[in-house]
Amino acid sequence: MHNDTIVALATPSGSGAIAVIRLSGKAAIEIASKAFKSVSNKNLKKQATHTIHLGHIVDGDKTLDEVLVSVFKNPNSYTGEDVVEVSCHGSSYIQQEIIQLFLRLGCRMATAGEFTLRAFLNGKLDLSQAEAVADLISSDNAASHQIAMQQMRGGFSSEIAKLREELLNFASLIELELDFAEEDVEFADRTQFKELIERIRFVLKRLIDSFAVGNVIKNGIPVAIVGEPNVGKSTLLNALLNEDRAIVSEIAGTTRDTIEDEISIGGIGFRFIDTAGIRDTEDVVESIGIKKTFEKIEQSQVTMYLFDALKNINDLEIVRIEIEKIRNKYPQKPLLVIANKIDQLDDTQMAHINNAIADVLLLSAKTGFGVEQLTNSLLNLINTGALRNNETIVTNSRHYDALLKAFEEIQKVQHGLETGLSGDLLAIDIRQALYHFGEITGEITNDDLLGNIFANFCIGK
Repeated sequence: MHNDTIVALATPSGSGAIAVIRLSGKAAIEIASKAFKSVSNKNLKKQATHTIHLGHIVDGDKTLDEVLVSVFKNPNSYTGEDVVEVSCHGSSYIQQEIIQLFLRLGCRMATAGEFTLRAFLNGKLDLSQAEAVADLISSDNAASHQIAMQQMRGGFSSEIAKLREELLNFASLIELELDFAEEDVEFADRTQFKELIERIRFVLKRLIDSFAVGNVIKNGIPVAIVGEPNVGKSTLLNALLNEDRAIVSEIAGTTRDTIEDEISIGGIGFRFIDTAGIRDTEDVVESIGIKKTFEKIEQSQVTMYLFDALKNINDLEIVRIEIEKIRNKYPQKPLLVIANKIDQLDDTQMAHINNAIADVLLLSAKTGFGVEQLTNSLLNLINTGALRNNETIVTNSRHYDALLKAFEEIQKVQHGLETGLSGDLLAIDIRQALYHFGEITGEITNDDLLGNIFANFCIGK
């Protein structure tokens, strides 16, 4: 199957200024040359790698389009095979006509992620780098882009590969000792081995811990905006998004469902969820919305509790009770308490709120006062130190699972060294740790795993 020459649209489907059609395989240049007529009568098969040529794609006597054809010869291409990229005009009709022509000339339609799969199979990328390609395509904020770029450049896999190589060297010495068991000799220095295992354990723990940050950065940090009806939750959402996304009305209980939207703050994606106001109600539709509110708080990483500063200025005890309810129900979730509508208060009233409620943020969603302080507070809740320091951050759940398993095996090795476990039993745990390292970078793989990974790619990549 991987000996076929494949073709696919490499740019998004639909009309645009230009489109790129990609071919890869041993017959890519041969097939392209059959359909390409150079304006200067060049023979495409005789052109050097990494060159671009102007001409036309023709189907018999019919000219389909004026194009630029790029030639990349193996092994110096993305896939490691001969690759041809045809830049044509972005008409959907033209795209399909050219692709259909290449199919008739001997190509096969590429499956999802097949170009990147071939890059992996031909040693151009390891598996974690290949997965980073999909993350890079889907990145929609600065932080997720930075992490994907670092992983695609091999930052994560090189760290894992180095540890695996050192562990493999010691494993070889342990295995060698087993061949000389009767002579009772030690080829592997146990003191150095203990130091290596402790270092590997430390690195694995750091990578595992980084997943907590990496996962939310990759998928966006869900923030539930809660509070009584008509306190300005929808207005705040609009102020954060800088657009009228939610319905704003003087009538209490107008948000009957949850409204979600995402923005980037400081390069981090936040997914704000405006929920129905929490109150006792006999309205069936509104009560369903309130039930969904608690479900959304459960799913969120951060909760923002909003209250009407003007309405509650003389009865802040009610606000404190509501805050305690949320804190008691969700003790592990960060909670930001926000007093809204402070544009309607004087300085004495604002000071009173500050004194009565700890760490309250004073804000006017209507005028925008305090919104910047709120966004800074949200950023402070997310541990982005590792991101700022350009450290390796794990975002892939498959890598996370393999790291957890490797960490478990390394702990067994460490315990075995401390208790004087025999070399043959140590070797079993070391082999298992090496196996899980290899799962990440692709030294250990199978067709089902590859199928699951590359099925999530877009066709043409």
